[in-house]
Amino acid sequence: MPLRDIFIALLVPCLWGFGFVIAKPAMQELSPILLNGLRWSLTGILMFWFFPFPKKLLKNIIIVSILGCTIQYSLTYSGLNLIDAASASFLVQSEVPFGIIVAYFMLGEKTPLKNIIGIIIAFIGVIILTGSPNLEGRIIGVFILLSGTLIWSFAQVLAKPISKEIGGLALTAWLGVIAGPLTIITSFFIEGNTYNQIVNASFNTWAIVVYLGIIMNIIAYSAWYHLLGKYPVNYIMPVLLLFPVTGLITAIFLLGEKPSTYSYIGGLIIILGVGMILINKKKS
Repeated sequence: MPLRDIFIALLVPCLWGFGFVIAKPAMQELSPILLNGLRWSLTGILMFWFFPFPKKLLKNIIIVSILGCTIQYSLTYSGLNLIDAASASFLVQSEVPFGIIVAYFMLGEKTPLKNIIGIIIAFIGVIILTGSPNLEGRIIGVFILLSGTLIWSFAQVLAKPISKEIGGLALTAWLGVIAGPLTIITSFFIEGNTYNQIVNASFNTWAIVVYLGIIMNIIAYSAWYHLLGKYPVNYIMPVLLLFPVTGLITAIFLLGEKPSTYSYIGGLIIILGVGMILINKKKS
């Protein structure tokens, strides 16, 4: 991988990890699904002017936007809203073993014994992490978040051929155009009180929406889809090992959270399992 792509790959989880955690305080004023809808709407409004309408790929983009933006982030943000951000940052790592499993069945990417063992280890870490006092009585939040990570992994496999054809920036733009309004409508019917939340949101909350829509989506997601279009799924997944590091640091120093010993042990086991799957993975 060229040095430029390595830099881009390392940048993605850092921007995602920070954005994932700072989304939590925004949910004190904006409900999870609405926050996600505003985020993707902003992305679409700012970007769609620069790219031709993808008529031939529209059906596939709609599917990815529904799965990978509307449903996935609605689940992930709803789960994040119910549990502490530090634990959530570790649990999100389950998207890596989920991604390996999905890539095996959908793309035929080989899964050696080492990867299978790594997947088992990662999920042992998830089980240990769910025993954390920080997550006591919040198993529903854990389940919702893990459901989101599974759907995210599935959506990334579907997004790969689209990104390869039109590029990461264009894909991100049209995902925003479709997913943004769709998610806001979903929020209206499920969460309600949509208008009042929008007009009463504070400056800090809107600043977070701007970060999520511009930095996390336009910059980080475009970079991710650029890499996804060039390299096998298993080859670029190692960069996500940095996600919990960035997320944990942000949760501790910005939100003042104090992760339990279970969180650290379970989180480290998850990272160990993920690392076993991905480290020294050669491009196929």
